Amino acid sequence: MSLNLQKVSLRISAGHKKQFPSDNMAQIAFSGRSNVGKSSLINTLLGRKALARVSGTPGKTITINFYDVDKTLFLVDLPGYGFAKRSPEDKRQWSALTDGYFTDNRNIDRLCLVVQLVDSRIGPTADDDMMLDYLNAAELPYVVVATKSDKLNATERRKSEELLASHPLLREGTPIIFFSSLKGEGKTELWKQILSAADL
Repeated sequence: MSLNLQKVSLRISAGHKKQFPSDNMAQIAFSGRSNVGKSSLINTLLGRKALARVSGTPGKTITINFYDVDKTLFLVDLPGYGFAKRSPEDKRQWSALTDGYFTDNRNIDRLCLVVQLVDSRIGPTADDDMMLDYLNAAELPYVVVATKSDKLNATERRKSEELLASHPLLREGTPIIFFSSLKGEGKTELWKQILSAADL
């Protein structure tokens, strides 16, 4: 890997699009519903235990976190969606911030890849389908990562693989990566996708 993972920091937790960094660096965005394991995945990718904060209350924080990797790449942690107990105001704030990242972002041309997370035990939810539909309509490049794969037995794993492979909203040829933050499964494969997308 050409990146030095010893040089990683949280650049900013942006609560407004005006706070998005303007650096000329590739961006990889991570999208998924609350409690899908996004923070754990980012920590695993970066070899850290607590850089990305794992919230005890899913959906509590409505910010977009920009992690600076070796002054070369931003890992962009989008706020989780689909958290039923959010207030209407919180949901509006989530929508405005996330929509702003994709539709009113002066640096959107630096977005190289969206890592779309789904829970391998559940499969794509209605909220995940809405996100996939948007990514398709916006013609944004994405990969699908099925999290918490260590919680599946062999039969469940096979069913999950078949469900995702046949999902009607996934573009033909979309990479599907099964990932376990506990065991490290999928880490190398996901980094390959990220580095390739960012041309690194």
